[in-house]
Amino acid sequence: MIEALRTLFAPAPPLPVQLALPCGVLPLHVCRNPRARRLSLRVCAATRSVRLTVPARLGEAHALAFLERHHDWLLRETAARLPAPVPFAPGTRLPVAGRELLLLEGEGRVARLVDGALRVPGRDSVYAGRVKRWLREEALLLLDRETRLLAATIGRPVQQVRVGDFRSRWGSCSSDGRIAYSWRLLLAPPFVRRAVVAHEVAHLVELNHGPGFWRLATRLLGGRHDEARRWLKANAPLLLRYGATR
Repeated sequence: MIEALRTLFAPAPPLPVQLALPCGVLPLHVCRNPRARRLSLRVCAATRSVRLTVPARLGEAHALAFLERHHDWLLRETAARLPAPVPFAPGTRLPVAGRELLLLEGEGRVARLVDGALRVPGRDSVYAGRVKRWLREEALLLLDRETRLLAATIGRPVQQVRVGDFRSRWGSCSSDGRIAYSWRLLLAPPFVRRAVVAHEVAHLVELNHGPGFWRLATRLLGGRHDEARRWLKANAPLLLRYGATR
């Protein structure tokens, strides 16, 4: 591994080194930071990658030795924070909007829902891409409908609802009424998804997290948000593992 890591310290490293770990193959990114006072190693659950921050003037030998010393820590940290990936492949079962969905092989050019199973044509990356496209479309349909219905109860217009593959947030609301969600909420328990929708719709009135916001968000949800917030904090890596490759 050391010889491969040396390429990271070249003037223009070609690609991040791929670390083969029990949780899968993760890219290792090296960041030279002139403001850093010491070496640091971080596992990012959102991007399923490892980041090594190196002070600007520190030599290569020290950085490589640091990685070697923290090898066991890296194994423990990735095992704790990165559940095994769940690739989009035939035979995989996904929790979609509170129901189990089985992925199967299909024919044609698009994914189709047939008798409770998603039949998807293609192989490998083509297959995975079509599954993800179908999930994003389903997430948009569901979240758009739930958002507009809830916003109508407080008489607030919604300019746009969109979904993306956000890794550090589950939803956002702009001052002009545009709301965005992570499509991965489709894979979360329904009570979690509904809590995020209530949260963002409340921002149509209160663009803050003050007492007035939480009173409205609680009223829109019909209860407190604590359980959903705890679930997301504890289980975010479980949602991010779907579609990750081994």
